[in-house]
Amino acid sequence: MNHIELGQAGENIAVNHLISIGHEIIVRNYTWKKSEIDIVSKLENQLIITEVKTRNSDALGKPYLSVNKRKQQQIIKVTNQFIIENDVNEEIRFDIISIVLNRNRMNLEHIENAFYPLR
Repeated sequence: MNHIELGQAGENIAVNHLISIGHEIIVRNYTWKKSEIDIVSKLENQLIITEVKTRNSDALGKPYLSVNKRKQQQIIKVTNQFIIENDVNEEIRFDIISIVLNRNRMNLEHIENAFYPLR
């Protein structure tokens, strides 16, 4: 499985996980300029923005560790555009789903409220 296929497989696993815990998927791969939100979903009165990180190993660290401050700022900027375009009034939450996926195992870690918009 190449890098693109691994990422797509991870996003599919993440979507299935979110649906299984009650999320309504609003959009996948929302893009603005050259940035992207992996998954936008609703759960109760919240709009959930989920970044999915999939790796075939965690030997160099858990996948979620690659969502650094720069990546978080990028996600927040795209989210602001999504809010404007869709007249969003719900509370926003930022989650990360971290997946290790290979022939021998699949491990999913869902981190709710993984980060917050800061100045």
